[in-house]
Amino acid sequence: MLRSDLVELRARSEDDVPILHSELYEDVATSVRADTRPWRPLPPSAGPYVVGQEGDNTSAFSIVERASATLAGEASIWGMDTFHRTGHVGISLRPSFRGRGLATDTLRVLVRYGFAIRGLHRLQLETLADNVAMRRAAERCGFVLEGTLRRSSWVDGAFVDELIFGLLADDQSPTPG
Repeated sequence: MLRSDLVELRARSEDDVPILHSELYEDVATSVRADTRPWRPLPPSAGPYVVGQEGDNTSAFSIVERASATLAGEASIWGMDTFHRTGHVGISLRPSFRGRGLATDTLRVLVRYGFAIRGLHRLQLETLADNVAMRRAAERCGFVLEGTLRRSSWVDGAFVDELIFGLLADDQSPTPG
């Protein structure tokens, strides 16, 4: 388990799946903004939060808010390339846990895990241009806006811009011994 001031990141459990599926996947308006795959009706047993479906190139976590010991969402580093030592980060919080600073804290834990534990050199974060909360969390964690993919994402009947943020292990200040 990985810990910070506000969150713990732990392995996903079977008990997490129906909650994450119901509040993150079945909320179609949110789901189509968070996933590049088209939404389609799926039962929890076939949805994106099934336990054990990730391979060596993905580390999936459940986010637990430490203050309440309650499941707050999910986070992952996915698309890890061990040759180039890169990976992508993603976070989804349950609606009732948004706006509490958990995304920034979770992102800090993912960064530490990606660089110190997995030995990655570069982390990348993609978000829609109008996702102000994720943009702020990325910037607070040292991610640099590297570019805009103009009208590259099909979201709820329209093309929208996607922003690409990057963070290098070298960008991190050394942790005091």
